[in-house]
Amino acid sequence: MAVLALLWGSGFLWTELALRNGLTPLQITVLRSALGAAVLLLLARSARQRLPRGAAVWLRLAVAALFCNVLPFFLAALGMRTVGSGPAGVLNATTPLWSLLIGLALGTERGWHPRRLGGLLLGFAGVLVIFSPWQGDAGPAHQHGGAPGWGVLALLGAAASYAVAFTYMGRVLTGTGTAPLALSAAQLTVAAGLGSLALPAAAGATDGFNVRALAAVTVLGVLSTGLTFHLNYRLIATEGATAAATVGYLLPVVSTGLGALVLDEPLSPRGVTGMAVVLAGVLLTRPRPTRERAVTAAPAARATPGPALPAPPPVPALPADRTNGPGAPDHSGGHPASAPCSPPPRSPGSAPASATSHCP
Repeated sequence: MAVLALLWGSGFLWTELALRNGLTPLQITVLRSALGAAVLLLLARSARQRLPRGAAVWLRLAVAALFCNVLPFFLAALGMRTVGSGPAGVLNATTPLWSLLIGLALGTERGWHPRRLGGLLLGFAGVLVIFSPWQGDAGPAHQHGGAPGWGVLALLGAAASYAVAFTYMGRVLTGTGTAPLALSAAQLTVAAGLGSLALPAAAGATDGFNVRALAAVTVLGVLSTGLTFHLNYRLIATEGATAAATVGYLLPVVSTGLGALVLDEPLSPRGVTGMAVVLAGVLLTRPRPTRERAVTAAPAARATPGPALPAPPPVPALPADRTNGPGAPDHSGGHPASAPCSPPPRSPGSAPASATSHCP
């Protein structure tokens, strides 16, 4: 679990290093997706899992890849041009808040439960605490030249994109009959292709990158995208989805800690307080265990990381964890995968919503 949290939460660090050494957000998006897909294709082949067949499935994967990989990977890297890696990880953790908003807008969430509404308001209040626009300064998030406002919006857009993706995938990509590794590999392969289509338009947008940039994006794609999905998959299989969900709460902590230790980003009381408030809000938005039921999780989530979820961190998400109850609802990022993880549990009658991602 600790290794997974470290690899997944470090996605923001590697993105920051790639940006500092000359790669553009679009280049990072394409390389990260391609390298993550290569890892998952090898793992799927070793597990004798076949890629999906049929034009309809691939068309759905293209939509999922756009919202779960291409857009959040690109927006996260774009936002990190003016926002530090630590605050970026915290913003990625707001994906469950966006998921709840989407569920309420679509009518798939039943009513405004006071506890969950309080968590929603508390989570976004934590974002305001971190950036404190009323202070007239950039706060702990400002690491580079320029105003951080548009970077914050880009990172929030990445988190919202994960939420849209997980809602979509929960509706159309469950029950396809394709094994999880193969489906995730296919989705990241499509993401790399979609991102590549935009590369000619961004030609000349960089001053040139160096070996450090290539090393950073290689670690980001291979370890913080591809390998984290595999580790998350194994964690859910061996210790259950609750253990995987716990990792999601560690991702902002990891991104903030690595930002301070490696990149010398300031670790202010305001930033730490804001992070705690955001995570408390995310925790409150989760349905109570007594009301939860096991759901089919959306495939190929993040990231993430990014991760997925995260989340990223992050990285591609997992399909269907039917043995241990709820999916991994709180990843960043990122993510994981790009988010790797599954969408959060839902109340009876509601559609699956997402975690963070991280998925970086």
